[in-house]
Amino acid sequence: MAFTGPAMTKKEAAEAVRAAKAHLGLTWAQLAEAVGRPVAWTTAALLGQHPMSAEEATAAASLLDLDKDVEQALRLQPTRGSLGTPVPVDPTIYRFYEVLQVYGPTIKELIHEQFGDGIMSAINFRLDVRREADPAGDRVIVVLDGKFLPYQW
Repeated sequence: MAFTGPAMTKKEAAEAVRAAKAHLGLTWAQLAEAVGRPVAWTTAALLGQHPMSAEEATAAASLLDLDKDVEQALRLQPTRGSLGTPVPVDPTIYRFYEVLQVYGPTIKELIHEQFGDGIMSAINFRLDVRREADPAGDRVIVVLDGKFLPYQW
């Protein structure tokens, strides 16, 4: 019998994860605890942006009551950064696009001034999202923490 490819894509697995998470009333933090990884990494992995180890995929699929096809798809190598459109249309994601349009050149200048000629890694990277109470309205705190990589000529 010929191999026909994976039974499920990472995108289909992500849809199954989101549906099961909502159905079961689970949080991303609960999933991260079961997987044993940080919440931002686990969320990205379950949405298809990182490959999971066999143990991580099994833990997530078990908690979500998902089958072996989803588990296998969670282990596949992803195509990262695939939003589907050049300019994001989801309002939350678009705001980050807008932030980079407005503050991207400033961030670049400050990185170069403080570190030299180079970039912030998105591979050696950590992310944190948290809520901070504020009398004028709660604040969204997003921390992007990437290793500095100098250009080498």
